[in-house]
Amino acid sequence: MPNPNRGSCGFQSSEFEQEYDRPSKSQLKREMTALQKLGEELVAQPKERVLRAPLPDDVRDAILECQRISNHEGRRRQLQFVGKKMRTLDENEIAALQSTLDSWRGASKAEANALHLLERRREKLLAADSALTELLAEHPGADAQRLRTLIRNARREQTESKPPKAYREIFQILKQLQEGDAAGHGETNEESNDDDDA
Repeated sequence: MPNPNRGSCGFQSSEFEQEYDRPSKSQLKREMTALQKLGEELVAQPKERVLRAPLPDDVRDAILECQRISNHEGRRRQLQFVGKKMRTLDENEIAALQSTLDSWRGASKAEANALHLLERRREKLLAADSALTELLAEHPGADAQRLRTLIRNARREQTESKPPKAYREIFQILKQLQEGDAAGHGETNEESNDDDDA
């Protein structure tokens, strides 16, 4: 004869279930790791950016101290301390900091793209004389003789496997010309704004 109590434990399983209002240990661990990485990203930034970042003074001081430490073990411990300090930030501070870092990443990408454009322009100058003619047409104030000499020297450096002194100097001149353009556009915009006011 089958046992009528078989399979029955005599209590409802929901009686022993606990309801948690707080996040799980795994969730807390993920949040701590994300804040640690955020702190590490700040440590990797230049000092000037850290000084401008929306941070409480104690967190900023911990980050700047970490940047000064060169000893591997000391730096590792200081990074842990930075992570601990990052966990003291509230949600609004973290959001502001995250948006600041995102804007820096965008600026860094734009700077990298601008440098790649200059490098391509330099390669064109070394590959064809017509590229110099185009450059001089865009920048009539550029020193044509100096550029011709540098291009000739850079080509010689490449064929003779010499240190790329002229090659680097061409890049610096291109960078200066680009910065001059940017400054000129800024002045033009200001002048047009002044005209609007008049």
